[in-house]
Order: sequence, then C-alpha cells, then structure tokens
Amino acid sequence: MTGPWTVTPLAKPALPALAALLAAENLPNQDIAEAGRRFWRVDAPDGLLGYGGLEVHGRDGLLRSVVVLPERRRKGNGRAVVDAIAREATASGLERLWLLTIGAAGFFERIGFARAERSEAPPGIRASAQFAGLCPGSAVCLRRDLASPLAESAANDAAAAIPSEIAPVR
Repeated sequence: MTGPWTVTPLAKPALPALAALLAAENLPNQDIAEAGRRFWRVDAPDGLLGYGGLEVHGRDGLLRSVVVLPERRRKGNGRAVVDAIAREATASGLERLWLLTIGAAGFFERIGFARAERSEAPPGIRASAQFAGLCPGSAVCLRRDLASPLAESAANDAAAAIPSEIAPVR
C-alpha cells in the first residue's frame, strides 16, 4: 500500500484482539478463526489503525471485519484499511469484493462500492456465514470491482509515457 502504513497478516494468536474490537463495535466475530478467513492489521507509524479481512470464493472476495479504532475514525483511516485489504485481494487475483453492512453503506459507497442485490452475489459468497445468517436480511449488500495487477501496471506505464509538458495537472 502506498503511504506510511504497514499491512501485517494476522496469525491465529492475534485473533482474540480482533474479536474483542469487533465485539465492542457489535460486529460479527463468531467465525473469524474458521478456515478460509484471512485478516490483516493496518498500522501507521504511530500505531494501530484497524483491521480487515477477506474470505476468498473463486475470483470473488467477501470483505469483512473492517474495524478502525474509535480514536482513529473520521480521519481517512477507514479508507486506508479498506484500500490495504483491496490491494491484498488484487494481489491474490480477486476480481471483485462483496460486503454486507448495517450502518456503513454510505462510507463504503464513498470509497467505490456500489449497492447490489444479494442475489447478484456469486454462490460461494451467498453461502458464506455472513450472508447465510451472521448478518441480518436488512443488511445492505455492496460490490466493488478490482483492477487487475496487469491492468493497473499497464495504466501506470501509459501514464508514465505521457510527456510531462502535456500531462494533465491533478
């Protein structure tokens, strides 16, 4: 991830700290130790920002357990955590991220997710514990397409090839 953040995969002994933070925020945490789930810790130079995780289902990933420490909120750190997990997903070859949320749909929409019907999610995502029962039927389903590493690399190469005197100012 660009920026001064570090992204560290969580080992099993670190899961209780994540579970405690999720429980404090009334977020599902009952199944985080089950197989097929990967979680990361995202840190700034001055300490922990938050956590996020993925369940991989073919070329699709279920973004889950995104949580930012209360004192770190409203400072762009939620986006940093989600972007870190999205980069991990892209590096793993995933093409899309899905999620369910009860109260954060607006946040996720502002950072590139779009509302989707649950029925649009692929079968593996729909069969996940999150979709099958941990999140209520009232939870909003969202989806975000990911850029492939090859497409991202080609776009960066193309941008680098534009002479600076005609490059757009941003």
